[in-house]
Amino acid sequence: MKDLRISTDKKELDILLIHSFLSTETPWAKNIPLKLLRKAIDNSLCFGGYIENRQVAFCRVITDSATFANLVDVFVIPECRGNGYSKALMRAVLSHPLLQGLRRFTLATSNAHGLYKEYGFTSPLYPDTYMERYSPNIYNSKN
Repeated sequence: MKDLRISTDKKELDILLIHSFLSTETPWAKNIPLKLLRKAIDNSLCFGGYIENRQVAFCRVITDSATFANLVDVFVIPECRGNGYSKALMRAVLSHPLLQGLRRFTLATSNAHGLYKEYGFTSPLYPDTYMERYSPNIYNSKN
């Protein structure tokens, strides 16, 4: 396993790699427009994972840096999976100074429950109190 360097410097992000992966490989951001992704990145705390100078991992956190955070868009490119990079990313996220002392830290996952449980994430204590407006095909519409 090569060492993964993690940075929150947005200037280092490979936006085209992130867009390509999210817009084609994920169900939650399928077909997201590049302009919209740039806006999301601009308004989030982002973590890039790098081997040498090549980006291989990414996630972002939407937060007020006081009471709440939501972890989104987590990925490690397929050829680099199985090396502990997602765990390194999670350690970096959870130790970041802006993400300390939060009352609530949320995420949604369909297939990585085991990873997130290792870092204290659980099902909502009161799931009947959560509500959402969800538009899963919003990036497919021709508005």
